[in-house]
Amino acid sequence: MRRVGAFVVLALLVAAVIGFAGAPTFWKRYAVVWAHGGRFPVSVYAPREPVPGGNLGPAPRVAPELELLDRQSLTAAADYAGKYGSRALIVSRHDHLVFERYWQGTSFDTVEDAGEFGRVLLALAVRIAISDKKLAWPDEPIGYVLKEWAGDARGAITVRNLLQMSSGLAPAGSLRNPWSRAAKEAFGTDIDAQYLNWPLAAPPGRQWLEQSADPQLLARVLERATRQRYAHYLSESIWKRIGAADASLWLDRDGGAAHVDRGFLARQGDWIRVGELLLKDGNYQGDEIVVPGWVTQMIRPAKAHAGYGFYVRLGSPALPDTTPYATDDVFLVAAGGNRLWLVPSLQIAILRTGEPADDWDDARIANLIIRGARDFVPPQARPGADLSRLVPHH
Repeated sequence: MRRVGAFVVLALLVAAVIGFAGAPTFWKRYAVVWAHGGRFPVSVYAPREPVPGGNLGPAPRVAPELELLDRQSLTAAADYAGKYGSRALIVSRHDHLVFERYWQGTSFDTVEDAGEFGRVLLALAVRIAISDKKLAWPDEPIGYVLKEWAGDARGAITVRNLLQMSSGLAPAGSLRNPWSRAAKEAFGTDIDAQYLNWPLAAPPGRQWLEQSADPQLLARVLERATRQRYAHYLSESIWKRIGAADASLWLDRDGGAAHVDRGFLARQGDWIRVGELLLKDGNYQGDEIVVPGWVTQMIRPAKAHAGYGFYVRLGSPALPDTTPYATDDVFLVAAGGNRLWLVPSLQIAILRTGEPADDWDDARIANLIIRGARDFVPPQARPGADLSRLVPHH
């Protein structure tokens, strides 16, 4: 038995050596990430491709009172954010910055990894591609664009399915397992090949599963349809036009495919611009970036998940066991611990950046700010309701 055990260990060591020799970049990335406890340090995000921006200054800064927001409520929200290791809390209303608080040496201009925030840019870029007549309509089967899947069951997946995380593609597995699809996508040097070989596990549109496969595959569809690099299309169609600073995307290899779910390095304050674009239904400071009505589609519940739209969460906070939102029209862009809360009825955008926090109320920051708006009309108090929770300072 000892000889058998020793043989197995030796065989694993040989396999590891051969694997490293054949894929050194994969194993280097894998080792660095797990040496950091599963977090992706910026050093992993190489090579990168530029996403040139318009490089305009931030929106005008005004006192909260001029936008009918309660300063004490904003301060309470900041105190809560600071307690849970946040890096920034930025609030805007009606295209004005009304509140900013920074921690850990950061500022509006600090470049951060946006994580899954990048998905919402992809959703916006898809509608621009439809306007440009590069894609036909959201329910177009992707087999028309991905010729490798023409005649394949996976070719019936639609653009809408990918936007709603309901492609039916098989689960990716654990990132910790180096032989999983998740690890090969995250650390590998040919992620397009991974996606084109990804198996189907359920009929498209029937089940919801949040994983990188759907947005990554949609980015490839966009590149094929537009015949442009993903970074270039994002830059020209959105990033420059909203005045954001130069950013960059992580590539799997030199000249290779861009990651959508991680490695988008951008100035953290520029995500407030994206929030304002979403609040104004695709219009940014008078410039129609995306045709009206698309954001309405983005916040329409998916058939497979009533709390999810086009890469946005609807109706309730991202984390379970959390206080409900103070108003029912809040929608959320979530990325790890980063949060971008949008409140269309009040035209408020709230950005929190930072690591995921344990044991925190995922709606508290948004609710403090919402209830601190002087023009906020709270829901009718039910019998026995605590009015002090509905109206601040009462």
